[in-house]
Amino acid sequence: MEKEILQLKTTIVTNIDDILNQLVLGTPLYKWALALLVFFVFLILRRAFTLIILKSIKKFVSKTKTDIDDKILQVFLKPVKFLFIIFGVWFSLKILGIKGEVASHIVKSLFVYTFFWILYNSVHIFEKNIYQITTSLGRAVSKEIGGFIVKSIKAFIVILGIVAILQEWGINVTAFIASLGLGGLAFALAAKDTAANLFGGLTIIADKALKIGDWVKIGSVEGIVEDIGIRTTKIRSFEKSLLTVPNSYIANNPIENFSRRDVRRIKMNIGITYDTPKEKVVAIVKDIRQMLIEHPGISKNHTLLVYFTEFGDSALNIFIYTFTNTANWEEYLKIKEDVNLKIMDIVEKHGSSFAFPSHSIYIEKVPEKLVFVDVDKLEN
Repeated sequence: MEKEILQLKTTIVTNIDDILNQLVLGTPLYKWALALLVFFVFLILRRAFTLIILKSIKKFVSKTKTDIDDKILQVFLKPVKFLFIIFGVWFSLKILGIKGEVASHIVKSLFVYTFFWILYNSVHIFEKNIYQITTSLGRAVSKEIGGFIVKSIKAFIVILGIVAILQEWGINVTAFIASLGLGGLAFALAAKDTAANLFGGLTIIADKALKIGDWVKIGSVEGIVEDIGIRTTKIRSFEKSLLTVPNSYIANNPIENFSRRDVRRIKMNIGITYDTPKEKVVAIVKDIRQMLIEHPGISKNHTLLVYFTEFGDSALNIFIYTFTNTANWEEYLKIKEDVNLKIMDIVEKHGSSFAFPSHSIYIEKVPEKLVFVDVDKLEN
């Protein structure tokens, strides 16, 4: 009996040993299991570090008077936690027996990634401070210039990080692009549009032609500016769709900025009936002009014209041209409505009325005998 039990144990151990020594991608299964276990241990250590040490640091930092330490903590928080992942990968690669040079490149690439991650976070966390600095260049465009600088720095850090990682793997980026030949030419041609958009963005900011929140019309594009980027500007149309416009297009087309005006125009022609006497026409024109002069919503510093201008086909036309003292659309509509109602009162007060398109037919002589023709018979 003892001999059979011993034989069974030996068989089980042998089978387990055979399973653990089975090769998966050229590496014994037990090494894969051990590497996974080590990586899992580092994940546990990462969690413990977050719950114990980082939590204590957060409490300490939150009690200080300055917010600089809070921002610095935010910069390093996630990258430091990522270090546990890097060390977990490093030890796991060692256990798996990955060649030293390959393992070194992987780990170093992860460290480079972490370093540039910290730089990227620094720009993001201190973004408000950059906006405060750009305020000195002009409050009206500080947001646009600040946003442009922040995006440019972030893009530069990302590109620099990618180049650094490629260099770590022995890829000479400059030589690689140069060796592409026609591909390099295509890359240069593609970069030409990017450069045009980049300088277009700089031109927009330098000229102060538009800023975030402006209502603009550029060619066939019309809407509210939501963002001015390095390559494109985003405009929200009045149908609420988002239009992404290349900066080069904006720089090379006329920009109509409706938000820069401080008044809005009222321009109309009203027609009164032909049976209105001359004296009443003069009185109506005079009263409308006086009403606009005294109206609180009409600008006193801009052109105001009210004249009887022409004999229309079916009306005596009075031309009205003036400006409201606000550019706000809703306020403009309220003022225009009030002006229209007051004009109606003036016309009615003088016993006249508004004309509408009509035609008068004059018959010089009525035939003595009318002849009626049956159309159906003619057709047959």
